Amino acid sequence: MKIEHLHQLFQKSSGVCTDTRKISHNCIFFALKGENFNGNKFALEALKKGAAYAVVDENPDHSNVRLIKVDDVLDSLQQLATFHRKQLKAPIIALTGSNGKTTTKELIRAVLSTKYNTRATTGNLNNHIGVPLTLLSFDEKTEMGIVEMGANHQKEIQALCNIALPDYGLITNFGKAHLEGFGGIEGVIKGKSEMYDHLIANKKTVFFNSCDPIQKNKLKAYELTYAFGHCEATNYPTSMVSSAPYVVFKTKDSTISSQLTGSYNYNNLALAAAIGNYFKVAPEQIRSALESYLPKNNRSQLIKTENKEIVLDAYNANPSSMEAAIRHFAANTAKGSRLAILGDMFELGKEAGKEHQRINDLCDELQLEAVFLTGENFSKCQSKHPKFASYTDLENHILKHPVEQKHLLIKGSRGMALERLLDHLT
Repeated sequence: MKIEHLHQLFQKSSGVCTDTRKISHNCIFFALKGENFNGNKFALEALKKGAAYAVVDENPDHSNVRLIKVDDVLDSLQQLATFHRKQLKAPIIALTGSNGKTTTKELIRAVLSTKYNTRATTGNLNNHIGVPLTLLSFDEKTEMGIVEMGANHQKEIQALCNIALPDYGLITNFGKAHLEGFGGIEGVIKGKSEMYDHLIANKKTVFFNSCDPIQKNKLKAYELTYAFGHCEATNYPTSMVSSAPYVVFKTKDSTISSQLTGSYNYNNLALAAAIGNYFKVAPEQIRSALESYLPKNNRSQLIKTENKEIVLDAYNANPSSMEAAIRHFAANTAKGSRLAILGDMFELGKEAGKEHQRINDLCDELQLEAVFLTGENFSKCQSKHPKFASYTDLENHILKHPVEQKHLLIKGSRGMALERLLDHLT
């Protein structure tokens, strides 16, 4: 079936679905395949549950006209998303980066939503499946579209840009994330910069931090840029006022007091403000949106109880974000009252041992007197701090020895799920 015809069916449907547990009436089910599943086996079930059509690439029942046979279901989903994107009138803003992608996306959404009908990536649907699903969630009423892009290998951002065809783009930062897949920090810079390569090749606008030397170097010969920050040649001057307990920063129009903790969130906030300014959102609306934004999903949450203040930043972790969180925690809490509970950082490959040891040594350098190290990699560190091979071991220790410290930092990769500790700490 031609993509044009499939798009006509899509326009008459309630949307697309890739999970039979989430079938909506009159949707189109795409029978995706993976290492441990084959959606083709559930196509008929999807139809029985209310799907209008099922797109398959294996052995269809030719007597069922609601089964649409294609060469490759994933490729058809991506082609449909790109075809649909070309019909949209809304500009598409794409973003990637090592840290802060999802928080930045939500901040940009909050700002732009004060003036425009804005749609954005849901959760972290930011890969080769999530980006098409995001684009297909936009419709003729969408006035601004925000697409988050994640990657852990070379050429992935390039592929996602070819699907989404963004009009604007940005990279939050370059950090030590997915080192195993990218092949070291230089590989991270090269892989994430595929965003810039696409935008420059297609003469699209780039938003960037005027104080980031890597980004400045990448964009030095490109004219279609819009910079924020306090360094020279900036379009939208911003500067951080303070970061304890929450980030406060200045723009050219006002002082904004956020509800985000951690100096590392300043760039995310300033970037959202700059994009709002670029798209002519009123200064008071920018300030109101950023000041009312509340972090969630275990990202930079400051939780206050009767006798504790907990910085919960356990959605994910890599060496760059871990270092930033620890430095902020050390600088803004009193000695003798603080405990850092740290979980393993994943996807570091051969760098794992060195990077986990470096984080341990950083805790010592910053004189954090109480640190719990949790996970296979942290438990191998040379350390004076208590080490726990698993979450269960850590949990059992805390149950037997209740935490007395007032200030706590909880930071680890998603697979560690350290937010489970909250019930034992608050």
